[in-house]
Amino acid sequence: MKVESKIQENILVLTHWSFNDALIQAYTLPYVHIIRKIVPIERKIILVTSEQPSKAISPEELTQLKAKLQKLNIDLITFPYRRIGTKKLIEMASHLYKLFYVIKNMRVTTIHCFCTPAGAIGYLLSKISSVHLILDSYEPHAEAMIENGSWSQWGFAYRLLFLMEKLQTHRARYTIGAALGMRDYARSRYRIDPRNFQVKAACVNLEKFSRSMRDTTLAEELGLNGKIVCVYAGKLGGIYLKEEVFDFLSECYYFWGNRFRFLFLTDADPKLVRDEMKRVAIPEEIVIQQFLPHDQVPRYLALGDFAINPVKPVPTKKYCTSIKDGEYWATGLPVIITKDISDDSNIIASEDIGYVLQQLDREEYKRAIRKIDSLIQSETTHVRIREIAVRYRNFDIAEKIYRRIYSKL
Repeated sequence: MKVESKIQENILVLTHWSFNDALIQAYTLPYVHIIRKIVPIERKIILVTSEQPSKAISPEELTQLKAKLQKLNIDLITFPYRRIGTKKLIEMASHLYKLFYVIKNMRVTTIHCFCTPAGAIGYLLSKISSVHLILDSYEPHAEAMIENGSWSQWGFAYRLLFLMEKLQTHRARYTIGAALGMRDYARSRYRIDPRNFQVKAACVNLEKFSRSMRDTTLAEELGLNGKIVCVYAGKLGGIYLKEEVFDFLSECYYFWGNRFRFLFLTDADPKLVRDEMKRVAIPEEIVIQQFLPHDQVPRYLALGDFAINPVKPVPTKKYCTSIKDGEYWATGLPVIITKDISDDSNIIASEDIGYVLQQLDREEYKRAIRKIDSLIQSETTHVRIREIAVRYRNFDIAEKIYRRIYSKL
């Protein structure tokens, strides 16, 4: 059913990611297609991406992609990605001019931004063009960059983005937080109460992620049949733990012995992984490292018995969303997670579907392993966890929010 609307003008969707990035493919595009579903087809959607050279789309692929999207009345505009600095600010002025031209000539009345870096551009465009601003996946970015060591609190990048986060929060007509606590964060740090605040954690395609995806042939190829498999789809370092992951794995190996396997879906440096394995004396066959396109991840997650989400438990992570937790839950996997991560740590604890690490030491890892061992022995665990994904990560949540918003614009 289409939303009835007297306004037929177009929608500009701003992101700060490359089109081939999983954050576009598995996160943004599904939301764009939901918006496409609920607004009249006559309203054009213009999607803007920021292309990193390592994830570049070839000219031939770009032509085919644009033709495919245009069948849905979706246009794609790509800009080159550049880290914040003088060159980026100069380039940004050019991009702003081009996008302002798009807004005026394509009758855009709504700018829909995913995350606050894109929201900074959205704020400026909304201010100079007087169109509606929607902030989606609203979570702290400036302070998160300090916490993970990427920026200095005295640096230009931090001060600029923090200011832009405050300005966009003040201007946005609708704000969709990544976690419930984000409203309190905005009140405390920006001194602003976001208007029309709603919450939407990272939703998951429940048809793609399922325990029914388990492939016994693939399990045999990887030597996983009859094993207890911990799976992790993610990185080492940055916002994630590194040494602690392998300390935990060594405790898993001590507990389960050769029955244990770690299926590591990552592009991490294999040498780094081998060095960490040697440090904690894990045999080579215990860790199976694979780097996969995102559309292959569901098949591999379905080989797991439980999963880990080793996010560094820094303060701003309480207000963010974690895509991988929803994917794990949809696959029916118990999750070991650090404390105060989004709303997920509380959900895992209250629903008894994993273990929340209160500290990062070997005694706590042993407690987590014993808890997981009891969970995976229960025949109902996977079913219960799947139900959590349906309750908290269903795309129906996003559709209801978007319908409420776009019916009023």
